Amino acid sequence: MSATPTTTATPGAFAALRRPVFAVLWIATILGNTGSFMRDVASAWLVTDLSASPTAVAMVQAAGLLPIFLLAIPAGVLADILDRRRFLIVIQLLLAAVSVTLMLMAKTGGLTVSYLIGLTFIGGIGAALMGPTWQAIVPELVPKADLKGAVALNSLGVNIARAIGPAVGGLLLASFGAAVTYGADVVSYVFVLAALFWWKRKADSDDDVPEHFLGAFRAGLRYTRASRPLHVVLLRAGIFYAFGSAIWALLPLVARQLLNGDAGFYGLLLGAVGAGAIIGALVMPQLRRLTDGDGLVLGAAVAAAAVMVGLAFGPPRWAALAMLLVLGAAWIVSLTTFSGAAQSVLPNWVRGRGLAVYLTVFNGAMAAGSLGWGAVAQQWGVPVALWAGAAGLVVVGIICNRLALPTGDADLDASRHWPDPLTAAPVDHDRGPVLILIEYRIEDTNRAGFLQAMKQLSSERRRDGAYAWGISEDSAEPQRIVEWFMVESWAEHLRQHHRVSNADADLQREVVRFHTGPDAPKVQHLIGVAPPG
Repeated sequence: MSATPTTTATPGAFAALRRPVFAVLWIATILGNTGSFMRDVASAWLVTDLSASPTAVAMVQAAGLLPIFLLAIPAGVLADILDRRRFLIVIQLLLAAVSVTLMLMAKTGGLTVSYLIGLTFIGGIGAALMGPTWQAIVPELVPKADLKGAVALNSLGVNIARAIGPAVGGLLLASFGAAVTYGADVVSYVFVLAALFWWKRKADSDDDVPEHFLGAFRAGLRYTRASRPLHVVLLRAGIFYAFGSAIWALLPLVARQLLNGDAGFYGLLLGAVGAGAIIGALVMPQLRRLTDGDGLVLGAAVAAAAVMVGLAFGPPRWAALAMLLVLGAAWIVSLTTFSGAAQSVLPNWVRGRGLAVYLTVFNGAMAAGSLGWGAVAQQWGVPVALWAGAAGLVVVGIICNRLALPTGDADLDASRHWPDPLTAAPVDHDRGPVLILIEYRIEDTNRAGFLQAMKQLSSERRRDGAYAWGISEDSAEPQRIVEWFMVESWAEHLRQHHRVSNADADLQREVVRFHTGPDAPKVQHLIGVAPPG
């Protein structure tokens, strides 16, 4: 699967659970997600009692999913500018209030389709806000060596909840009714809130220059545009899920048309996917000892493609269930690898926004791919669509394997090595724009190496807040070269001082190595002045 197997020791599958805070929050998350699946089962069934219209059923589903797509990036901004623990507590209280309202209205018989759609939409807003934030706290809970294992455990927890929640929810719904089922979801929030109140999160180190929403939104987009490692993750994930979405879009038709199954058998297929995902999460540490992330993704693509081809031939049901086990394992391997790669290239100050962009790409690729493969199946049939999706998944998997995923080895902790800027008097934070000039003395023999190093440095400047960057030489003295970049305000430049990582500091030292002046490179800060009138 990979030409260069990984030889370094890999932590065990459950190594992250040795961290008490992660273990407590992980267990609480499983309970919370189990309750959410119970709530979703109750809502999906209840809407069929309230209305026989397929449109009503579809609107309830859309009401839960639409906010996740629309609000992912704004949610990521909030995850970065607010205290994540307190933000999660507020979200959990919002979701608990939704479930309490559903429980009371179901108990009194006042629940209608309109109320159900509206409350489901509010619950979708809560889920959209929680997604990037919950993922962003993972690197705060475990050391870097356990990060990939922690991401895999989170995926495992979701699949455990997916396997338990619908079954328990269906049992409660059939035995005691919708109100009791919603009540069980309310109880699950008690455990999540208790875990969040128990967690004593360290305060952010850069709160002295807090970001505001619009500025943080722009900073997140600038970072996303300038981060090549994140581009690699987004590109490869988007292509993988666009082709891989074929099986998820067509699985109900596979169950009904190719396997001649009923709704119960379709549920078994989904259960097999969940079981396969659990198995895949458990064997991930062993797989990492054999290959790197690129090998894991390629192997997942080949395995998923093989399942798609096999299902296209309408195999016996027992064989189809076995294939879905493989699909679940392959899917969790790809999810964990891409998500872990995204986590590893994002510093803490922008992690929520970067993960929100990743989630947007993921959901967009799945949605667009599902629509496309549905159209292909409508025109040429389900088997042809599955074959095409499988072929595309393997071909792009082989091609994209040449574009290596980032290893995430860079030290992204803040270096704090920039000295405070010199000022004649205190500068208002909203003043700007700010032009920073850095003057180097570069001999002709060092010029090529210097310019190559500056090319790498330009991405770092843009990632950390510059909206314009360039280098210029003195026409009268070509050895005098000035680097310049602009940021939108004095506050944003102060944030740059906090954002520069240890990896960036190493790169900057490489640039300064070419400087031959008697003193360190001269730094100037020029602040925009509005002319009279």
